[in-house]
Amino acid sequence: MAELVKFMIDGQEVEVEKGTTVLEAAKSVGIAIPTLCYLKGISQTSGCRVCLVEAGPKLLASCSLVAEPNMQIKTNTQKVRSARKTVVEFLLSNHKEECTLCSRTGNCELQSLSYDLKIDRMHYTGRRKEVALDDVSPSLVRDQEKCVLCGRCVAVCKNTQSVSAIGLINRGFETVVGSPFGRSLAESTCINCGQCIMVCPVGALQERESIDDVWDAIADPQKVVVVQTAPAVRVALGEEFGMPIGTRVTGKMVSALRMLGFDKVFDTDFGADLTIMEEGTELITRLTSGEQLPLMTSCCPGWVKFVEGQFPDLIPNLSSAKSPHEMEGAIIKSYFAKKMNVNPQDIVVVSIMPCVGKKYEQQREELSVEGMQDVDYVLTTRELARMIKQLGIDFVDLKEGEFDDPFGRGSGAGVIFGATGGVAEAALRTVYEILAGEELDTIEYTAVRGLDGIKENELELPNGQKIRTAVIHGLANARKVMDHIRKGEKNYDFIEVMACPGGCIAGGGQPIVPAKVRSKVDVRALRAKAIYAEDVDMPIRKSHKNPDIKRIYDEFLGEPNSHVAHELLHTHYKAKTQSSNE
Repeated sequence: MAELVKFMIDGQEVEVEKGTTVLEAAKSVGIAIPTLCYLKGISQTSGCRVCLVEAGPKLLASCSLVAEPNMQIKTNTQKVRSARKTVVEFLLSNHKEECTLCSRTGNCELQSLSYDLKIDRMHYTGRRKEVALDDVSPSLVRDQEKCVLCGRCVAVCKNTQSVSAIGLINRGFETVVGSPFGRSLAESTCINCGQCIMVCPVGALQERESIDDVWDAIADPQKVVVVQTAPAVRVALGEEFGMPIGTRVTGKMVSALRMLGFDKVFDTDFGADLTIMEEGTELITRLTSGEQLPLMTSCCPGWVKFVEGQFPDLIPNLSSAKSPHEMEGAIIKSYFAKKMNVNPQDIVVVSIMPCVGKKYEQQREELSVEGMQDVDYVLTTRELARMIKQLGIDFVDLKEGEFDDPFGRGSGAGVIFGATGGVAEAALRTVYEILAGEELDTIEYTAVRGLDGIKENELELPNGQKIRTAVIHGLANARKVMDHIRKGEKNYDFIEVMACPGGCIAGGGQPIVPAKVRSKVDVRALRAKAIYAEDVDMPIRKSHKNPDIKRIYDEFLGEPNSHVAHELLHTHYKAKTQSSNE
């Protein structure tokens, strides 16, 4: 039984487990202490000093102050309020003042702290940093003049992703967050996951926008502009319009996309079903031959880039199947173009993704056919929301729209790609039935669901054969498993990896939930619940049962892993050297 500690916070007796910080103890009894650099389980540097409390005669940072018996803690005295206010005023003194132009205005933690602490005038004027904008990366833009040196981006890159592409460089006023040797993110080990954006309290990090390019394409009468939407977008987009976290807005999203002027609105769930057909067949082939196991998923561009840079010897284990939106883009520019009698060069494919890594993936030369990129532009969920707001669309009251044929019908298996474990579950629904030769009564593989960082499972077929799976999210967890595989300590047949904790539902392009809300609810769990609810409501829940998937194989592709399928739907990967974009 855990040892307990009793102490006083603001005259209230609190009892917590030994080792608990004062910050977490206060939270447990409904006392909110402001923070800036703190991220539970990820960053606990005590660097910003915003969370100061009185502990006897001293002011101490509550995020690192461990509770001890008989402590007397005060969180709301004049001394505490004044100290916190001064700390934030110092941060503001050399902060770039362009709040009305910043992408985080209205959802900026520094802005919120200033309001809560009633900072209504500047008492200090500091020397402003002048640092060049880092906008070379295809995925991310860094504005160091807005950085408050909280270190959260550094911590998530190191502790959650084990990539360490950035760190605190120099000392004193000259301290900045940067990459080794002063290189841009594009020349670093950055895997473009965007988790640094999600934890940044201000606007120092954001996605590289493509909104204007998409508006230009829509306005061009010579272009047929086709949009496709990933499954995770529909369970998060509503948050940008004040709807509860985890609200499904599929139909409203489709209606909004039509109002924006897209010629066709397709569902990336169709591409996910294609992925299962191709990747599932690839898995069956490898299981039969016993070669190049485990098969590792290739849907996540951050994970693929991680393997290329950190584990190049395991590249042959990556599935050669393109990710769902890239597959769908290739099909749009071939099968669809032929059906519509349109020159593929006149088709512009726009993907709405929960991921900034997809912006990097979109421009990879390996993801093109005959010199044409499969996808032309990638917009994040946040960018789509900005476009909808630009037109003044009343999103909440929109009527439900429906996707267009022939790529508007996906299965429930395609939907669950948005949550960690979803790709593995979707694959098992199909692979099991093909190998077993019989229909499944129960199709939910709950063993691969949930938010545990590493989930291992064995699925036994009727003939006694077992498929050993591992589902991983967060690349620090992936590194552990890859190290085990290299050493021969673990054996799997199929591994799903998503770079972002929770999977695509918590991707680097999703809505940034305000800190006060994030501290009270499990955002990932709510979005995942919505994903699985959408799956249950789908009339078709297995990729190989999707009649539109059957049709495209009958009319165009032949069979999974055919020559035509390999030309359009498969690719290759290569080891990364000095520059991450080589």
